[in-house]
Amino acid sequence: MESSEIRQQLAAAERGAAAPYIDYPPTPWWYSPSIGLWAAAMIGAFTWWRENAALFASSLAILLVLELVFLTWMRRRHGALPMPGRGTPPPEIAAVWRGYLLTLPVVVLVVAAGWWLGGVPVAAGLAFVLATAGLAIYERRYAKAAASVRSRLT
Repeated sequence: MESSEIRQQLAAAERGAAAPYIDYPPTPWWYSPSIGLWAAAMIGAFTWWRENAALFASSLAILLVLELVFLTWMRRRHGALPMPGRGTPPPEIAAVWRGYLLTLPVVVLVVAAGWWLGGVPVAAGLAFVLATAGLAIYERRYAKAAASVRSRLT
């Protein structure tokens, strides 16, 4: 086998391995605000935690069902969702994932501090703003990383 043929086969294999991470439809404009609203509602449900167990449990159940519906829709839309820990993402994508995972505990701590200092409404507001902005930033960075991978592999 010629070395150029081997290089072509290796490049094709790398493109195939990268495909689940870079070949996807664009994220709809409402994605980030919807997730932010869901996070705020999840925290807001704790308003009823001690006062009304039925409202608390039913609101959590509704939010969990909405999450399952959303995840099912995303899986159908994308075909297959790349998941951290399964497979090896291209280095550009792995860097975006690391940044997201390193930022996530900071967001949780800020929301927890808001809850402690200002109560559930403050925490819910912070969750909405931080989740919405954070996901919008993540989506932009991911799109740039995916474009970089596509460019590198062509």
